Amino acid sequence: MLCFIDHERDEDLKYDFHCHTRNGSLDARVDILQYAELLKEKGFAGMMVTDHNSYNGYRAWQRIRRETGGIPGFTVLRGIEYDTLDAGHILVVMPDHVNLKILEVRGLPVHMLVRVVHRFGGILGPAHPYGAKFLSAMCSKRLERDAGLMEHFDFVEAFNTCELPESNRKAAALAARSKKPAFGGSDSHRTDYIGMAYTETAEAVSSCDDLIRLVKEGGIIGCGGTERAPKERATAADLAIGAAWKIYNRGLAAVKYHTRTTGLRELGLAAMPRWAFHS
Repeated sequence: MLCFIDHERDEDLKYDFHCHTRNGSLDARVDILQYAELLKEKGFAGMMVTDHNSYNGYRAWQRIRRETGGIPGFTVLRGIEYDTLDAGHILVVMPDHVNLKILEVRGLPVHMLVRVVHRFGGILGPAHPYGAKFLSAMCSKRLERDAGLMEHFDFVEAFNTCELPESNRKAAALAARSKKPAFGGSDSHRTDYIGMAYTETAEAVSSCDDLIRLVKEGGIIGCGGTERAPKERATAADLAIGAAWKIYNRGLAAVKYHTRTTGLRELGLAAMPRWAFHS
């Protein structure tokens, strides 16, 4: 178990900021309503839906909220886990009024993702930064070549239920070393791990605008949780899946090149040179 909270709180303001639903992630098994109900039962104040390159899970929640009123006292935020071309998975949170189609088109290089997100008032940070090689920023060649990239992130996922303790220790050290707010998330794709990770905030979060403000003002108090039981060792199948994932991710990025370029052009960013990232 990892925990960064060393004081008593009058109010339990726990949130899971890394959640996958079957409504928006192909590899997830839990419906958004069931996910929210389980977290509510476990004492959470809310969650952020971070489906892979898709807001469909959050859209499903919006339909439920319109039809039923949602779950009293429980907040569902709109986020996304974005597959970059060169730096693994990045968690992105945009202001409530900002809807960018480009964030649902995987394959942006990380320097461009940073510019898009910040230009429109959002925040972003690496998910499981020391996790699986092809999915994690700190294991990427991009971060090896440009260590200064860390300063452009707004937070670090310092605890992830699906990672090994050593991975989470490195992530926590990265957050402390870079002086970034530390998020905690279960990264749960099924019911087994729901409620096993949390982020605690200084005040209630009822919108993405609230969360963005708290990140910028130092209102993220801490994070923690429990890792799932690890496998004894990587199997040949695991290694094959990792290699296949790299090919799959690069292949889809190539397929969506035109869509991505068109989206960037609409935002006035298509011709932006790489050096502009460092300005």
